[in-house]
Amino acid sequence: MPRARISLDAAYTTAPVPRRLFGSFVEHMGRCVYTGIFEPDHPSADADGLRSDVLELVREIGPTVVRYPGGNFVSGYDWEDGVGPLEQRPRRIDRAWRTVETNAFGLEEFSRWADKAQTEVMYAVNLGTRGLQEACDVLEYANHPSGTRFSDLRRSHGRQDPYGIKLWCLGNEMDGPWQTGHKTAHEYARLAGETARAMRQVDPTIELVACGSSSRSMPTFGEWERIVLEETYEDVQMISAHAYYEESETTPLADFLASAVDMDLFIDSVAATADAVGAKLKSRKKIGISFDEWNVWNQTAWNSSERARGLTAWDVAPRVIEDEYTVQDAVVVGTLLSSLLRHGDRVLVGCQAQLVNVIGLLRSEPGGPAWKQTIALPFEEVRRRSLGGHLLDVRTTSDRYETPKFGDVDLVDASAVLHHDDDGGVARVTLFLANRSLEESADTTVSLGGFADLAVGDALVLAATDGQDRYTSNTEASPAAVGLRPLSAAGGAAALEVGERGAQTARITLPALSWAVVELVPAAG
Repeated sequence: MPRARISLDAAYTTAPVPRRLFGSFVEHMGRCVYTGIFEPDHPSADADGLRSDVLELVREIGPTVVRYPGGNFVSGYDWEDGVGPLEQRPRRIDRAWRTVETNAFGLEEFSRWADKAQTEVMYAVNLGTRGLQEACDVLEYANHPSGTRFSDLRRSHGRQDPYGIKLWCLGNEMDGPWQTGHKTAHEYARLAGETARAMRQVDPTIELVACGSSSRSMPTFGEWERIVLEETYEDVQMISAHAYYEESETTPLADFLASAVDMDLFIDSVAATADAVGAKLKSRKKIGISFDEWNVWNQTAWNSSERARGLTAWDVAPRVIEDEYTVQDAVVVGTLLSSLLRHGDRVLVGCQAQLVNVIGLLRSEPGGPAWKQTIALPFEEVRRRSLGGHLLDVRTTSDRYETPKFGDVDLVDASAVLHHDDDGGVARVTLFLANRSLEESADTTVSLGGFADLAVGDALVLAATDGQDRYTSNTEASPAAVGLRPLSAAGGAAALEVGERGAQTARITLPALSWAVVELVPAAG
């Protein structure tokens, strides 16, 4: 049986868990908006045309921030099209996804949805076909109280109070040749710097995210971040990172299961580049990372699709990349969440892309039901059990397996969060664990230093059950086929032992190809 040893100490925390680490993404793409979160004719639709069934699921999984309106879509988007009376809004061609955008849903509708979803808005401005002035205009429309052209325009549209949006993206993936208005690093850096400074003149309280390279595999990666940050360092708070992972002919299963290794490297590289720029500029400021697009996505299938190749157009809200996620995908997503937690001292925003239908945490059918995909399950658990806690420094020594891309990789992946009680004592320690082995359970030993007497509380696992395999999904016909269940019911185990001088050790058996959450709580008495 493979073995892993994890060491934790109550004295070694790295940072509070960032509230915005558990975000998502809504883009005008496919059915994410139309028949996803917005469907006026749906039986569950409220007075604003928002699907109440989807809203209920969104509140359950609990994204703390949602990025909008794109994505590639935003680089050709005129924000004015999505405000004001519906009958005056134009239908437009969306070049990014080769569809027709009706503009029946815009800033006001999204803001109402976000209020009901109990989430923060992260708004992206168009730096593809538009620029500095338009970014300042939409900021004025959104955040200025009254008495100016665009704030009074908002008020004439029925919204008297400002939206108060604090988090703004300066464009999207501008190093990508697929992007409308694609720019070189120097072109984008100059535009982003000028736009950031102008927007902060309109509202100095906002937080700004500059575009990083759209992938660690891009030839621009690294140098792009350096050039952009040298121009924008003192005017932005974060730089973005995007990553998608899949199993394919070019990415074998061993590499796919180790996707979090790539995310770790990605974050460390961006942080190192940002720190080097800060040192060069002799700045005391530290730039954060906004990992505002990440997920598992069958990109190979998408890239070979007729729509991606420009052979299909121009319909409204087509079915686009509606991947059905599996047990295996959920385990990988669990490890990606752990990567973000391990870097929570630097990654300040995380957005799992996207929220509904389009590579979605959730799925919905027009006029029909909505349900959680497998990947929503670790997201919900990690968000719920991490917010308000502190990140523990996790040291893992594990048996390893060989991957073509990353060399030897730990079979067991881990992160941990500490919550204190009102008196400063330990309220609970939460472990998030994954076993990457396809065939064998993993015997995991957790050494606990500096903690008062603990006992095992919740111990839940996500793994294939009898009659399932690693490709089992939640579907319209079986929306709860995959779920979390007690670790013991899946053939695993969790126990806590006290050795000499009060040393505490948690012993956890993780089933093959599984993701688990184990809580350690103060022992009774």
